Amino acid sequence: MTAQIINGKAIAENLLASIKLKIDARIVAGKRAPCLAVILVGADPASAIYVRNKRKACEKIGIRSIAYELSADTSEANLFTLVDRLNNDATVDGILVQSPLPPQIDEERLIERINVDKDVDGFHPYNIGRLAIRQPTLRSCTPFGVIKMLQAVNIDLMGLDATIVGVSNHVGRPMALELLLAGCTITSCHRHTKDLAGKVRNADLIIAAAGKAGLIQGDWIKAGAIVVDIGINRLADGSICGDVDFNAAKARASYITPVPGGVGPMTVATLMENTLLALELKEKIS
Repeated sequence: MTAQIINGKAIAENLLASIKLKIDARIVAGKRAPCLAVILVGADPASAIYVRNKRKACEKIGIRSIAYELSADTSEANLFTLVDRLNNDATVDGILVQSPLPPQIDEERLIERINVDKDVDGFHPYNIGRLAIRQPTLRSCTPFGVIKMLQAVNIDLMGLDATIVGVSNHVGRPMALELLLAGCTITSCHRHTKDLAGKVRNADLIIAAAGKAGLIQGDWIKAGAIVVDIGINRLADGSICGDVDFNAAKARASYITPVPGGVGPMTVATLMENTLLALELKEKIS
């Protein structure tokens, strides 16, 4: 068996194209385009690349993007003042603060500072809570992007045994909620999990989101399983890899995502969709 490689980049391009059509239709109807405020604190090279990709996506589909580049020594109070100003700006529909943040910034406090209606990352406890009770609005971009990617290749998630490796607030936990919503039976694994290999071997669907290169070995994959690798790890030679031993897993899986070119582009596309949705939701209640 050789797995079908899921081309997340191509699926994301299709999603972006559909969002652009909706934004173009808004403009023709005399409505304004969505607006996304992107805040970068410090000069982390990887963060700068991620922010640039998000800005390019905005430009490509007609979302207005406002950039704020703050120094690494920016105080939490000053950052919160900027967020408050953007919260109160009716022309701004989404606020994104790129992670990681300098140590003087409490990320959890920052997430709660962003207005829930402008939380286009889908990180706010309110938005995670809505997902938990099966009433989602703004959904965490990476997990929801995974769902959209699997739907795009016609994978039926209903009834699958899914194992998620990693339980972060931004990816692993909301991923479990998304898969529950899709009808999967969930096993969430973390550093205290006993027999990780056994948990993976029993899974129809494996979601790797631990951030540890090569953690998931190829011979752990059940024949015909679906493998989604969310991990992004930079090796000593500068190359990028995921959490899964890709070449070995590819020989056993039915579907597998590459790193890069798999989940990453879907995260950006879903962010764009959330930004449009945030504006549409605001218009419904105004």
